[in-house]
Amino acid sequence: MSFLIIHLAPGDVTIALAGTVYVPKRILDELRTSLGLDQPLYVQLGLYIARVGVGNLGYSYVSQETVASLILARLPVTLILVVSPMVIYTLLGVVLGVLASRKQYSLVDNMVSLVSSLGIAVPVFWLGQILILVFSANLGWFPVQGQVSIRTPPEGIGLYLDMIWHTILPATTVGLWQLALVSRLSRASMIESLHQDYITWARSKGATENTVTFKHALRNALLPVVTITGYNFGYLLTAATLTEIVFAWPGLGRLLVDSIYLRDFPVITGLLIFVSITVILANTVTDILYGFLDPRIRYR
Repeated sequence: MSFLIIHLAPGDVTIALAGTVYVPKRILDELRTSLGLDQPLYVQLGLYIARVGVGNLGYSYVSQETVASLILARLPVTLILVVSPMVIYTLLGVVLGVLASRKQYSLVDNMVSLVSSLGIAVPVFWLGQILILVFSANLGWFPVQGQVSIRTPPEGIGLYLDMIWHTILPATTVGLWQLALVSRLSRASMIESLHQDYITWARSKGATENTVTFKHALRNALLPVVTITGYNFGYLLTAATLTEIVFAWPGLGRLLVDSIYLRDFPVITGLLIFVSITVILANTVTDILYGFLDPRIRYR
C-alpha cells in the first residue's frame, strides 16, 4: 500500500533529480529507464517485493547509497531523541502519578492532573517552536538547531556534553507528551490498585504505607503503563519526525522529509518498512515484559 500510494502521488522523480534547469526529454527518458521507472507499476511493485523479500531495500535515487546504510547511519541519532526521553519521562511520569494517587484531590494531585491534560493537548510541533522562542531566542540558554555546534565543534568529553546540551530541548519536546500520558495513567492505575482487597489485607498486617504503595500496589499499576509505553513507541517516532524538522535534527525524520521532497521512493518505502518492523518489535517486547511484572501470566 505504501509503495502504491507513494508512486501514485503527484510529481516525477526524474524532474526532481534534474532540478529546475531545463533538461531535454531524451535525458529524462534515459534517466527514467535507468531507474526502472519506465516499466508498468505492477512490474515495479513485483520487483520491489522480490528484493525486499531477500532483505534488499534498494538504492537511493539521490545518493546512490543503499537504503539500509542510510537508515543505519541516521538511526543512532533518532534513538537518542526517542529512547532517552522515553525512559526518563516515563520514570518521571510514574513518580508523579504515584505522588498524586497517595494524596488524591490535593494540591499535588490537581497540579499533576492539570499538567498532564495540557501535555496531552499541546501539539508537538507547536511546543517545539515555543521552547525555541523562550529558551533559545529570548533566554539564550540552549541552541536553536542541530545536534552539535558547527562553528566551534568540540572534542573529547566536550563533544558529548555539547550533544547533551543540544538534545535537551528536542528531547523535552518529544518527552512531555509521554510524561503527561504516563502520569495520568499511572495515577488512575494506582488509585484503582490502592482500593483492592489485597491492599486492605496488607495494611491489616501492619505494612507501612511505603510498602503498600511501592511493593504491592505499584507493581500491578505498572501493567497499563508498560502497555501504553510499548504501543506509543510508534507515536514517539512520529513525534520525533516533527521535532527533527523543527530543530533541524539529522535523524530518520529529517531523512524521510528530504526523501519526500526529492521523490526518493526507495528511501521512503524503506523507512516505512523499518518503522513498521520497529513498532512490531516494541509491541513484542511489551508482551514479554508482562510475564515479569504479572506472575499470573504464563507463556507456553
